[in-house]
Amino acid sequence: MTAPGRRGVLAGNAVRGTLAGNIVLLTTAVAAVAVLLTGLFAWRMIRTTTEAREREDLARQAEVLARTPPLASWMLDRQQRIAGPTGTELALVRPSGEVEGPAAEAVDAAGRKALLSGHAVSATAALDGRRMLVEGVATPTGGGLVLVRPMSTVDEATDRIRGSLVLPLALGLTGSALAGALLARRLARPLTSAAATAHRLAEGERGLRVRADGPTEVAELAAALNALDAALARSENRQRDFLLSVSHEIRTPLTTVRGYAEALADEVVTGDEVPGIGRVLQSEIHRLERFVGDLLALARLEADDFRLDSADVDLDALVAEAAAAWSARCARHDVDFRVERPGHALTLTTDGFRVRQLVDGLAENALRVTPAGRPLVLGLYPEGSGARLEIRDGGPGLTEDDAAIAFERGALCERYRGVRPVGSGLGLAIAHRLAHRLGGTITARGRAPEGGACFTVRLPPHPATGLPAKDLPGTGRSGTDSSAAGSNAAGRTVADQAIASRTVTDGPGGDRPTADRSSPVPSDPYTARTHP
Repeated sequence: MTAPGRRGVLAGNAVRGTLAGNIVLLTTAVAAVAVLLTGLFAWRMIRTTTEAREREDLARQAEVLARTPPLASWMLDRQQRIAGPTGTELALVRPSGEVEGPAAEAVDAAGRKALLSGHAVSATAALDGRRMLVEGVATPTGGGLVLVRPMSTVDEATDRIRGSLVLPLALGLTGSALAGALLARRLARPLTSAAATAHRLAEGERGLRVRADGPTEVAELAAALNALDAALARSENRQRDFLLSVSHEIRTPLTTVRGYAEALADEVVTGDEVPGIGRVLQSEIHRLERFVGDLLALARLEADDFRLDSADVDLDALVAEAAAAWSARCARHDVDFRVERPGHALTLTTDGFRVRQLVDGLAENALRVTPAGRPLVLGLYPEGSGARLEIRDGGPGLTEDDAAIAFERGALCERYRGVRPVGSGLGLAIAHRLAHRLGGTITARGRAPEGGACFTVRLPPHPATGLPAKDLPGTGRSGTDSSAAGSNAAGRTVADQAIASRTVTDGPGGDRPTADRSSPVPSDPYTARTHP
């Protein structure tokens, strides 16, 4: 199928003609003009040169006869012509001024006077109705000798030379046209190839290379098309990765919604728990709406990465909300879920929605490999003016080699496929990208106190060092919109509430976290505020 733009180009070519055709026409026209000018100049020069050569020949003959008076007198007595009936004829000018001979009529008074004065004569005259070349020289005896030759000899010689010139000029014109055709083909071939590549790029092909042949301008065009191909491939890969990332991340809130929906359908929850569950479902639906917004932005080509809306965010409230969702999921898998958090506001300027997305991705990854009865810990710890998030599990852990490649897309998935439960290979790569987009860092440690792996995210107090200017506070939407509005731990099921009864040990951060029950989560969003 031909793109509309290509049809327009082809239609234009039907009017303008091809580059090769234009070059051939141009070179042929230039060659024709050159041949015409050369022919006109040569046409005149041949006549002039031929006449001059005939006069030189005639003058030499006159000088020879002038140096041999007996021969000249003998020819004069017998009215001889030097070259037959149409050849050169002779006239003698006596010292007395008398002119004798067959060519006497061609010698006028001015010529006679010049010869008697000892000067040579070169002129044109009429003899018997014919135009004649006249050449005369003075003789040693005081007179002069004149030779005349028909101008027709000049015309005949001129015609012969002019006739021999036509073929070289025609060959030159033909050769110029052929050379122009070869040059046009050489110049047009890389341009034609570049145009074909551009059309293929427009039709969606990628990984194409244009050879940088031909002149500098053509090579620059090829380099520009190659750069365009690479840029398009990078852009489309980023958009594809972004689409895969959003699709991958949507599964987490969907799983939470499905779990609570099943619990409601099976009448597992009591009437007192329904309002809280509704608030959790409302929070997860809000997150789904945000992911749908990401997809819409991608569809409008407004983004090829996760957008950040920075505001002051209470990470303690955010972790409490995440715990409300993950405790139920862990309970369904008989995984011992624990949360370690300060129990008071820990406020940073960041994007709460993306931090929650990061936590969910790491928790999803940890839950997949944690056996029943083993722990999964979500920890939040103050660290200087920033914060540290940890996800630790009681799974098989990671080797040093695993930790080195953990955030490469699909690396662990390929390594452990068929050995342990694996996902799509996107989760840790997305987490790595999100952490850096938030201006923080993420690291993997092979062995945690719980026996499995530990993933640590460090967030700065302000994202200015890690984000472009457009993502700084005040340029995005409000923190209320970034966070999950209406989140509340009151929606926890019986399994969720069991968290509060567990004794939580000191966290690795140095501060002693409190049990979940000691820090009730307020009902308003987890943007900046102070706990009661």
